[in-house]
Amino acid sequence: MGMAGSLQAVLASAASFFVIISIVSIIILLCRSTKIPTHPIRRTRKRPRTLAVQEPELSISIGESQSFDPSVRLISMEELKIVTKNFSADLIIGDGSFGLVYKATLSCGLTVAIKKLDRDAFQGFREFRAEMETLGKLRHPNIVKILGYCISGQDRVLIYEFLERGSLYQWIHESADVAGSEQLEKPVPLTWETRMSVVRDIANGLAYLHGLDTPIIHRDIKASNVLLDKGFEAHIADFGLARWIDGSHSHVSTQVAGTMGYMPPEYKDGATMATVKADVYSFGILMIEIATGKSPHWPMVLKDKEVGLAHWARKMVEEGEEMKMVDPNVQREELDEIKVKEYFRIACRCTSDISRDRPTIREVVDLLNQNWYVKLDISANVEEV
Repeated sequence: MGMAGSLQAVLASAASFFVIISIVSIIILLCRSTKIPTHPIRRTRKRPRTLAVQEPELSISIGESQSFDPSVRLISMEELKIVTKNFSADLIIGDGSFGLVYKATLSCGLTVAIKKLDRDAFQGFREFRAEMETLGKLRHPNIVKILGYCISGQDRVLIYEFLERGSLYQWIHESADVAGSEQLEKPVPLTWETRMSVVRDIANGLAYLHGLDTPIIHRDIKASNVLLDKGFEAHIADFGLARWIDGSHSHVSTQVAGTMGYMPPEYKDGATMATVKADVYSFGILMIEIATGKSPHWPMVLKDKEVGLAHWARKMVEEGEEMKMVDPNVQREELDEIKVKEYFRIACRCTSDISRDRPTIREVVDLLNQNWYVKLDISANVEEV
């Protein structure tokens, strides 16, 4: 009986010990969870939520709008929805990279082009950043002017000047609908002089970009990214892939950017560094496209063999067939054979397979000016819109 009492006493003591240990452990854990931080918490005013776009160093406030033109006041998303009829398909005038473009008239009476970026396109945020950093600061007669932008929730909208004649691609390859929703018929095929004037405008705009203190590589020069105003003056547009570059005139990139048919051959060999010479190559392809009316998206047939547009052009030039290359819609009496030959010679230099053999765009401007020194008359393609 005494032994049983001793055993009970031992068990009771052990139980009490474990209970005390458990209580102490809980107290320690509670103290640790409420430990006062070494650095005091800073009490700050609640700030608007921001969205980081592509690169972490840039953030854009939700509900933000900005105007880059003093003549245009800040525009809300509510107004943009009203003037576009909630972004109605009836007002679409183009399909830019990562978004649709609408024609609309603001309450102040100004007609503008409005690009609404795709919500589900991650690259759309990158394009938004690129266009903000470039177009908002650029002022040149051959660069499309951005008037402002607006952000609301996940919606991002860019507001541009409206250019009446639409894209160069439409005038080269399509027969109607060159003025947006007004559905105007193309009056006549572009004259040779108008085409040459457009080429020089594009070259001047590109020379401006490459000649900045911190040059800009456009990286997507093509017919659909050139817009024409009422007088057929050309404006380079769509800077979604554009990049500022350093003193080496190159931009390090982890992936190839551009449009098939316009991209230089070094990209096919695995090079991803963007350079000014890549823009020159794309411009050379565009020169050939403008003069011939042939799309770089489709292969050319040369002696029963399919080749690219640049290869076809070089072979035709080698054989002295430049006059046969000109778009059949161009009146032959407009053409000066010597100037036509020189034009295609310049284009072939721009599209050299070897990057270092291509001229700079400033050299191209000089060559074009030498070839067309006399002021061009493009009135044949100008009519009231």
